[in-house]
Amino acid sequence: MTRRCRDWLLQLSLPHLAVQLEVRWNSRLRSTAGRAWPGRARIELNPRLKEISADEVERTVLHELAHLMAHARAGRRRIEPHGKEWRHACAELGIPHEAATHRLPLPRTRQQRRHHYGCPGCGRIVGRVQPLRREVACAHCCRLYAGGRFDARFRLVEIVR
Repeated sequence: MTRRCRDWLLQLSLPHLAVQLEVRWNSRLRSTAGRAWPGRARIELNPRLKEISADEVERTVLHELAHLMAHARAGRRRIEPHGKEWRHACAELGIPHEAATHRLPLPRTRQQRRHHYGCPGCGRIVGRVQPLRREVACAHCCRLYAGGRFDARFRLVEIVR
């Protein structure tokens, strides 16, 4: 599988990524079909995909490969996980209408969101499983009033419940 991905990357003029790429199965994945680690040029796949179909394995590999391609092309610039760069990479790989999430028969896990943050601009409340470790602003307000850039006026404030 790694060899096929490397071939695709070479065809798409990404030889530096092709050399580093590693695709592996991760038996610890439960509800996730796959994950991409751009910094490590690694794709991890849920072994349960093999029980579903070979087509789902390939589609998941392409989905995750698109993440690696998008990050490699963006360089140090921060991009959204399923943003325009990722969608462009999906189209190049032949899956132009790929969804951000899957609907595969894998067990779903839900963790309780114990940390809540509010936006002083619009009042939206964001729930998180893990506490925020850095300054984060409301994406909606930053897009609307600051051209998508971080704006301290919309910094999320912790709500104690």
